[in-house]
Amino acid sequence: MGFFIDEAYAQAAPAPGGVSLSDFAFPLLLFGLMFVLLIWPQMKRQREHKQMLESLAKGDEVATSGGLIGRITEIGPNFVVIEAAKGVEVRVQRHAIAAVLPRGSMKTL
Repeated sequence: MGFFIDEAYAQAAPAPGGVSLSDFAFPLLLFGLMFVLLIWPQMKRQREHKQMLESLAKGDEVATSGGLIGRITEIGPNFVVIEAAKGVEVRVQRHAIAAVLPRGSMKTL
């Protein structure tokens, strides 16, 4: 019968031994790549945003994450009052401020 069907032979048992460093090389490399490409830049952006929020001052022109542009009239620990137009003041959360605009940019709008 060996002529038509190959005979199956048992394979040799694997050599006894523990887990080597080469078994962890790919996951470690993958984690390092993910950290460099995703986590590190995000941490840098968060740090820069925190510094920008700490340096806010009365009179700064800002843009919020919702698209509102105005001048800061009051600063609190959690909220900021923004004057969007003459006599129109809006209270927004401090972390909703996305960017500080250059002085005089509201005049051009």
